[in-house]
Amino acid sequence: MQTIILLSIFFLLTVFSTLLYLKNKNSRVDLLNAGECPSCHEKTKTFYDKNTRTTFKTEVIKAKILKNHGCSGVVEIEYICNCCELKEVHTRAG
Repeated sequence: MQTIILLSIFFLLTVFSTLLYLKNKNSRVDLLNAGECPSCHEKTKTFYDKNTRTTFKTEVIKAKILKNHGCSGVVEIEYICNCCELKEVHTRAG
């Protein structure tokens, strides 16, 4: 009886830790897609020049496609932060 209870606790712990890992990974990807670094929390900076009436944007996150596996495959994207030199590779469905 104790073995069944112990195994069920380990099973639930494994399931919840896997779900927590996936949630953290998806939240990091969402932050990177929004232009915010998850490590140093820098955001895209916007400047407005009154003389020429133009708006300039300084992007903090630079995204580069590493591999594109066709029209129905996944796309591997490398995100690089200009401030803290963070590099992460994530996949997205094509």
